[in-house]
Amino acid sequence: MPELPEVETVMRGLTPVWEGQRFTRVIANRPDLRRPLPEALGQRLTGAIVTRLDRRAKYGLVETDRGDTLIIHLGMSGRMRVDPETLEKHDHVVFETGNGRVVAFNDARRFGSLDLVATGEATAHPLLANIGPEPLGPDYGLPLLKRIFADRLAPAKAILLDQRLIAGLGNIYVCEALYRAGIHPETPGGVVSAAQLKRLAPAIPQVLAEAIAAGGSTLRDHAAPDGTLGYFQKDFAVYGREGQACVACATPVARIVQSGRSSFLCPQCQPRDKT
Repeated sequence: MPELPEVETVMRGLTPVWEGQRFTRVIANRPDLRRPLPEALGQRLTGAIVTRLDRRAKYGLVETDRGDTLIIHLGMSGRMRVDPETLEKHDHVVFETGNGRVVAFNDARRFGSLDLVATGEATAHPLLANIGPEPLGPDYGLPLLKRIFADRLAPAKAILLDQRLIAGLGNIYVCEALYRAGIHPETPGGVVSAAQLKRLAPAIPQVLAEAIAAGGSTLRDHAAPDGTLGYFQKDFAVYGREGQACVACATPVARIVQSGRSSFLCPQCQPRDKT
């Protein structure tokens, strides 16, 4: 599933195409994706001018001059295809704008969603209501990490994946950040040392910024709106590298399973008791 860097890449790619432009036609080729599409989606968006594009956690936000915000969730396989030569079977919603551009929301597995809500009520939408601070925002920092890790029995990885505590982090970038900080992903939050948290605080935004600069990570479906594939996966230190040499110490990277999901780590660089 696309994580924060992938969604940020998509929204940055859409900004020069949509910002300041009027939707001249919006066509829904099916009534639902993961959930039913908003009632009268095409009617509500046709004629509206896009005033701002943003991202919150793993969701894209498109504000219009009609006081509505389109919430985009890419799901497992969602893509925004800009100016496709031909429309495909899974181009479920097609947006046309006054500058002659066409954007197709393509989602083969239909795990994505589109929601249209009043802008003033967007933060209260069920998808956004209980999300924690942005790791690239002003409320993020060492004090936040100290607060969300303090006295917790939950593993470090689970804490960082909890969207109620910190927004937008997923399996890939949590594995990479924990590696950089030298924290074993199974270490209980309350056991993580002050020194480890001090390393983790900059590691999270650094790995996210590097991934955004690389266009995200393309493991299966992700691509920027212009079709460009992300390449941060070439710089993974541990994720998906089970059995390969650690880039720092040459110890084979290990894989463990936590709550049904794979975690990757270097046993030498990330022992439980490393401080």
